Amino acid sequence: MVDADQTFVIVGGGLAGAKAAETLRAEGFTGRVILISDERDHPYERPPLSKGYLLGKEERDSVFVHEPAWYAQNDIELHLGQFVDRIDRTAKTVRFGDDGTLVRYDKLLLVTGAEPRRLDIPGTDLAGVHHLRRLAHAERLKGVLTSLGRDNGHLVIAGAGWIGLEIAAAAREYGAEVTVIDPSPTPLHHVLGPELGNVFAELHREHGVRFHFGRQLTEIVGQDGMVLAARTDDGEEHPAHDVLAAIGAAPRVGLAEAAGLEIAGRALGGGIVVDERLRTSDPDIYAAGDVANFPLARFGTRARVEHWANALNGGPAAARSMLGQDVTYDRVPYFFTDQYDLGMEYSGWAPPGSYDQVVIRGDAGKREFIAFWLAEGRVLAGMNVNVWDVTEQIQKLIRSQAQVDTEALADPHAPLDDLVS
Repeated sequence: MVDADQTFVIVGGGLAGAKAAETLRAEGFTGRVILISDERDHPYERPPLSKGYLLGKEERDSVFVHEPAWYAQNDIELHLGQFVDRIDRTAKTVRFGDDGTLVRYDKLLLVTGAEPRRLDIPGTDLAGVHHLRRLAHAERLKGVLTSLGRDNGHLVIAGAGWIGLEIAAAAREYGAEVTVIDPSPTPLHHVLGPELGNVFAELHREHGVRFHFGRQLTEIVGQDGMVLAARTDDGEEHPAHDVLAAIGAAPRVGLAEAAGLEIAGRALGGGIVVDERLRTSDPDIYAAGDVANFPLARFGTRARVEHWANALNGGPAAARSMLGQDVTYDRVPYFFTDQYDLGMEYSGWAPPGSYDQVVIRGDAGKREFIAFWLAEGRVLAGMNVNVWDVTEQIQKLIRSQAQVDTEALADPHAPLDDLVS
């Protein structure tokens, strides 16, 4: 039984942290809950930053996890605009970096998230170079896209991953000219492989996006502090008024690493190593969300998953684990995207090299299909594109780890429910 005099500290004010605090109270914890965020905004969700909010289809207030008054109403001690610079595992304290205040904890949850990787090339200090991770970034980028659309301006995007493509779609909806540069041969190459990446390439080309694959930026050219062009490693200069770096994110592990917690190698995605209960190498410290590297037992590996669903589900799972409940965090990874008239959901884990077959169910040319990635006849992942209400069945196939009839899998008339007994 958790003592009412205990103090649980949560470091990180994103979705995972806010949902963890909510879950602690929902599960009956009556001790102190302290939530510390280095952002001045209340905890918010990140998907709208590259989707609805960026496009002006959602109001700013819609991104927040809870109403501001919720924290006081639920006796959550919320510290905004403050950061923790040290964990003392022996004394079981965290230290505020601004004034040195020490706060003792009985259980500590690290949900410090990730930060955008930076371009290491000349010109990144120019005013028109952007990243997208925080609400303030989205607010600034929204103004940039509005101006570019009004003035027929050019946006160059470094990176053809999910963020890069979602911003490309948003920029085109505003009317901006868009060029995407990526060293891979197709968009999303390291997620979808060559088989499906071209679906997204053609979608964007139809909407006027220019791609330069097999290339990377070497310099952002400017004058008087403003961007003029982006130069690639083939010597070509691409007109640009603004540049977005969308080359991935790095887990914010500095605090954990300094405290001596185990950190995963980059080959596994980095992040704080946790077990199936989301406990770190210190039994009183937990981690969840983008920064946690957790076991994917059914896939025979461990990984760090940066997507919304992992924060949504990982925060509550960590909270229950902190309360001593029997928790096994083994959810199938899930994410989604919306670009132009294409909506997509992806479930599973199938990086290049892990699968030996891709099965298409439906019409990929019309962008109404489900793609399945298989290894030895077993479904590792499934992506439904403009086909809805099938996520539960796809995840059932993945969790079963059963060999499936690939002809039936490809047949739109064969019910997915019938493929697993």
